[in-house]
Amino acid sequence: MNTIGILTKPQFPELETVLKELVHWLQSKQKKIVLGSSAAELLQENHSHGDQALAAQSELVIVLGGDGSMLSAARLVEPQCTPILGVNMGGLGFLTEVTVDHMYDSLEKVFDTQFQLDNRLRLQAKIFHTDGNGEQGTALNDIVISKGTLGRMIKTHIQVDKQFVTHLRGDGVIVASPTGSTAYSMSAGGPILEPSLETLLLTPISPHTLTHRPLLVPSQVSLEITLTSDDEVRAVFDGQIGFTMNQGDSIVISASPHRTRLIRFPDRTYYDVLRNKLKWGNEEPAPHT
Repeated sequence: MNTIGILTKPQFPELETVLKELVHWLQSKQKKIVLGSSAAELLQENHSHGDQALAAQSELVIVLGGDGSMLSAARLVEPQCTPILGVNMGGLGFLTEVTVDHMYDSLEKVFDTQFQLDNRLRLQAKIFHTDGNGEQGTALNDIVISKGTLGRMIKTHIQVDKQFVTHLRGDGVIVASPTGSTAYSMSAGGPILEPSLETLLLTPISPHTLTHRPLLVPSQVSLEITLTSDDEVRAVFDGQIGFTMNQGDSIVISASPHRTRLIRFPDRTYYDVLRNKLKWGNEEPAPHT
């Protein structure tokens, strides 16, 4: 890994100091550095070729930010499947692997090939409008079809591989990857999935019928969701990119052929992450009386 890309989230106050020190340290290791547009702007570098050039050239991408920055980076490098190391400068941080305090030790391990690659399933989707037009996109966490600011329920028709499943009335529906099971889907009552599972998760948002529960389907199938109510809704990819859907429009979601490759270290398991981020096991057991 001789060409290192750096992507940043610009609003962290300590970012400039961390970024300057990281660039200096990488240069001392004789690494070629490709700065993303926000990193180049922060350092007032005028030779940045933009994020697309970073995606094409980098053999490793370091993300200084939070999970939102990781989702953006994963989408950027999707065709190349470039390994990503996330350095948590945000809040919860399910996707970021290390803190700033451990960044250099972790990079030493990466350059000594003392790491593992965690291949995460991605979602891909195509939206078909009744006028014949369409859009497409991909996501690492989830694709959410919801009413937005509307005060009434929306109605959808759901199929799995063209097999009718249900008519769903509610605030919307989430289609999540195993990685995204700890995001919006978890808040909506969906299960937590181990990221290595090959499955898609469909979670209703506040369904009108309480018997509508989260549904797991194999990653080999496609989910088709058609809007049947006379409403305008939004299909939002990873909470960052959104498209409008109207009555009769459909979205077809399946597993992408590309995977997001996250750098992980053997001394930290997914269950360690869950315990740390969700504060599991923090309470001491009540003493026996």
